[in-house]
Amino acid sequence: MAEKNNPSSPTTDRELLITRVFDAPRSLVFKAWTEPERIKQWWGGPRGAVTLSCEMDFRPGGLWRTRAKGPDGGEFVSRSVFREIMEPERLVFTFAWEDAEGKPKHETLVTITFVEQNGKTVLTFQQGVFESVTSRDGHEEGWQGFFDHLSEYLPQA
Repeated sequence: MAEKNNPSSPTTDRELLITRVFDAPRSLVFKAWTEPERIKQWWGGPRGAVTLSCEMDFRPGGLWRTRAKGPDGGEFVSRSVFREIMEPERLVFTFAWEDAEGKPKHETLVTITFVEQNGKTVLTFQQGVFESVTSRDGHEEGWQGFFDHLSEYLPQA
């Protein structure tokens, strides 16, 4: 199970900072974020969400696109472009939801760091800048759900 902790504040009210501790080695947590077959096992925010597909060109400049279905049956697609990959320490990528025509909406930048600590992984997740505080809060709720799924997936990985 992952411990929830937010020890510091983001630099603006339209940025998100989440820190979670996962009971798994850093190499496994990093792979869970970077291997499409693993992502399909845990990706999705609300309880009952299912990942339908994950396409990933894992290199700086490469596209990462994930399509999922929520518990209400609605589909949502995220699109990212990798900016920086430092295995197994850090990932930096853009993040945007796609509209019905497949065009990206407002784009944010995500930075994730993975720190090994006594056989566990401290994951620090930063995202911003959002269009509004309301958007940031909605993403925080969604990502916390994603991290809950990841926490459940890791022991069986």
